[in-house]
Order: sequence, then C-alpha cells, then structure tokens
Amino acid sequence: MLESSDILVREARKDDLPALVALFAADALGGHGDTTEPAAFPDYARAFAVIEASPDQTLYVAEYGGEVVGTFQTMVTTSLTGRGSSAMIIEAVQTRADMRGQGIGAAMIEFAIAEAKGRGLRLVQLTSNALRKDAHRFYERLGFKPSHLGFKMALK
Repeated sequence: MLESSDILVREARKDDLPALVALFAADALGGHGDTTEPAAFPDYARAFAVIEASPDQTLYVAEYGGEVVGTFQTMVTTSLTGRGSSAMIIEAVQTRADMRGQGIGAAMIEFAIAEAKGRGLRLVQLTSNALRKDAHRFYERLGFKPSHLGFKMALK
C-alpha cells in the first residue's frame, strides 16, 4: 500500500494523453474499443480538447513516481430535482493494472469527494460496469451505496 502523500492527483495535461490512452486500451472488460493505434490518437486529442474547454468537466490523473498510474473524470450537473441542486458524476476511473490494490483508486475518489464538498455539491455519484464486482466492493468500502439501475443504448 502506497502512502497517500506519495500519490499526486492533478488535472490532466495534453502530454498525459499517451499514458491515458494506454490505460483505457488495456481495459478489456470495459469494451469501449480504446486502442493505442496511432491513427486513433486524433480522436482522443479532440475529446481532450472538449473536456479541457468545458467549465463543467475535469479530467484528472494520479501520478506516482512521476508516472501516470490512474485517471478519472468528473462532471458537474445541475437539475431541477433536489431543489435545483448540483451533483458530481465520476466517470472513467482507471488504475494501471500493475498498480491496483495500492491505494491509488482510493486517493482519486477521495480527491473527487473533497472537490465536490468544497464546491457545496449535493452528492457524488458514479456508475460501474455490472461485471466489476471488485470495483463495487471498493466503492461501497468508500461509502457509496448502490441505489439505481443504469441503462445504456449504443448509437455507434
């Protein structure tokens, strides 16, 4: 287990893209079609630019020893429910396979929760692939409660 002080969580920079793409491409369970093929890199660069330009989205990395070892993205949404309150959605949580179980995921999620609290948000929510039972136990250990059933429809 790493010391949390050894893990740096910061906003992602464009030069982090190769490491981030490698994290997502290594995730066989996610099934998102991510790849490290050079021809796909412009797609990732376009998405990074959209996220970077958005006031409501932030892409983060976790660094250990100067290397990117994890990532997650947050989005803040405001709805009429909850008397017009805002919530943080945490998405795309990944820890490099050889670094799992070292406290990196916990450091990232705790960082996101602290950000949400600091902004006075009503809640923090996330979704997780139904097959990721270890991840579900991890999120529950951090205080998340399973409360909703999610649905998706692929359009491409």
